[in-house]
Parts: sequence; C-alpha cells; structure tokens
Amino acid sequence: MDRPLLNRRLAEFGTTIFAEMSALAVRTGAINLGQGFPDADGPEEVREAAVRALRDGRGNQYPPGPGIPELRTAVAAHQQRFYGHRGLSYDPDTEVLVTAGATEALAASLLALLEPGDEVIALEPYYDSYAAGIALAGGRRVPVTLRADPESGTYRLDLDELRDAITDNTRLILLNTPHNPTGTVLSHQELTEIARLACEHNLLVITDEVYEHLVFEGEHLPLASFPGMRERTVTIGSAGKTFSFTGWKVGWVTAIPELVTAVRAAKQFLTYVSAGPFQYAVAEALALPDSYFNELRNDLRSKRDLLATGLADAGFTVFRPSGTYFITTDIRPLGFDDGFAFCRTLPERVGVVAIPNAVFYDHKDQGAPYVRFAFCKQEKVLQEATARLRRLR
Repeated sequence: MDRPLLNRRLAEFGTTIFAEMSALAVRTGAINLGQGFPDADGPEEVREAAVRALRDGRGNQYPPGPGIPELRTAVAAHQQRFYGHRGLSYDPDTEVLVTAGATEALAASLLALLEPGDEVIALEPYYDSYAAGIALAGGRRVPVTLRADPESGTYRLDLDELRDAITDNTRLILLNTPHNPTGTVLSHQELTEIARLACEHNLLVITDEVYEHLVFEGEHLPLASFPGMRERTVTIGSAGKTFSFTGWKVGWVTAIPELVTAVRAAKQFLTYVSAGPFQYAVAEALALPDSYFNELRNDLRSKRDLLATGLADAGFTVFRPSGTYFITTDIRPLGFDDGFAFCRTLPERVGVVAIPNAVFYDHKDQGAPYVRFAFCKQEKVLQEATARLRRLR
C-alpha cells in the first residue's frame, strides 16, 4: 500500500510524551510526577453515588444526547453558585452540553466552529490536544507565548503580542486559565483586554476552565462574565480535576444556545453519549458544600509548597504556580538545557518522572530548558520524590 495509513494531520503528533514517560515510570519503578492524575480517589460519597446509579440501572443504557437533566441542572447551578455574582447564569435545557471529558468538549468545539484555514490564537505553552484539535479541524494555530519571568517566579502574557497576532483570518482565541502547564491565572486586567479584543474583532473564544477550583493566589474569573463575552464564549468545564475522578471522563460545555447546538452537532459523531452512571454521581458532586472546594484548594496549595521547596533545594529554578497542580522548573541551573534528554534520563538517575515543556510549544527552543512536575499526589509520595531529586545536586 503506497498511501500512509495515518492521517497526515495526526502523524505530526505521533505517540504522546505522556504515554512514553508513563511507560518509562512503570519500567523503572520511578515516581510518576509527569502525567497529571491524582494518586488517590475523590470523595467517598461521590463514588457511592456512582455505585447507586449502576445498581439502580440509571445510565446503563444511552443517556440523553445533551446529558442527563440532573447533571445539566447541576452544572447550571454550579455556575450560578460560584459566578452568579458576576452576572453569569445558564439555562440547563439549552445552554449546557455534557461531553466525554474536557478533551471531547474541546475537540467538538473546534470541529464545530472552525473552517479550513481559520486561524486560532492559543497561549503557548499549550496542552498537546489543543494543537491536535486545531489541526483536525483544518485550522492554523497561532501561538502567543507566555514568557517566564525568573525575578517574579511567574509567567507573563504580553498583551501587545496578543494584539499583533490577530489578523483578518483569525476566527477564535483558545484560552486556558488557570493555565496548564505554567500555572498562570490570568488577571482581571488581562481578561478585560482579551474580551475587548474579541469584541472588537468579532472573535469567538473557547475557554478551558477545568482548573477553576484549583486557584491558590488570585481569583478565577470566567471570561464569559466579562462585557460582550457571553454570546461569543464557549466555556469548558470538567469533573476530573475538581473531584479527582480523571478516569470518569465527564465534562461539559456552557454557552448560548446557538453555540451549544453547533458543538453538539459535532459531538454526536464523536462519542454520541458517554459515562451514563457517572453523570448522576457528578451531579451530586457539584452540590458538595463549600468546605469541600476549600479543603481541596488548601490541600493542593500545601502540596505545591512542599514540592516547590523540594525542587528549589534540588537546584531547579522554580516557577511557583498560582493555579492548577503543575510546577514548571528551569533545568539550566543543574547544567542541562534539553528538557527531552533530561526527562528521558531522570527516571534511571533518580527514580522520578517529569514532562519536558517543549512538547507544549510550537517554538521548541522557547520551552527547551523547562520541565513540568505534577503535585496532585499523596504527601508521602512528594516527600520521597523530593528526597530523590536532591541527588541531582
């Protein structure tokens, strides 16, 4: 057969670095701080809700295409509960769509809203599924790079660079805040300018807000709550990060009816429906008291500080995140400048797995000396990992 078997748009991505590094962790017995999944399950009462749904026969067959009414109502109530003070609310019947995790929500949104040749501005570094989704939709990604600032230990968005990236071919901005992998939480000022540019240039925005409850400094502000943005923003949420059930793959889209209808038209040809029994459990999870969300945030803040201190003691330059559960580090103080080579040898040298940030960049040189560690692990695991990493000095 002369033709390649893999679509050329997918061929450029190949096997993900996450699969490679997770396999390396298994082979070497290393502590896996690369892939971002918790090593402990979420609340017992939510797991029990899933078991009840299974035993009661709820969701074992196809659930409704938009998602079960209980979950759509819970998503709308969640938005009202946390962001109603900003004037944000959604109709559960027409403005909420349940998806197979945030990844499907993203793919369906891009497939629905892009035509071949449309340009998509995304904040670089960005999660690799962003690049794949844009490519599959026939779009062209235009990166705007978040710049590392060693003095402040944070990453900065250059709003002038964002303005300059907009052309007559720009269709939408793909935004992620809190931001993976840098941990940046965009400020009110930054979001105000992004909203102004979107309105001025009549752009759509897809905003990935799966880490909305994992903010340690600052405040999560949904872009859809800014003037002029509700009618042009597709907001993506997920249960995986907030409730530590990443394997359940329950996500959602909130937007005006016209945008939800467009996204659903694409989504129905991806999974059609998914996670029936888990939808009932997530509906209950979204109604957990404020104490749950506060304790989750405080627990992860403590783990962030533990790992950040350990990484600094091991000789890394640490960029302390304001949100998510990832820490980016600079490996140059340790005498390395190639993140791929560093991460591929790290498990054998000290028994820890990390992810090279260059995989999240179009401009690979910009990300070359940076690597990412996940701190959504048990405290004893993080303590052992930092002890091992200190052997690098």
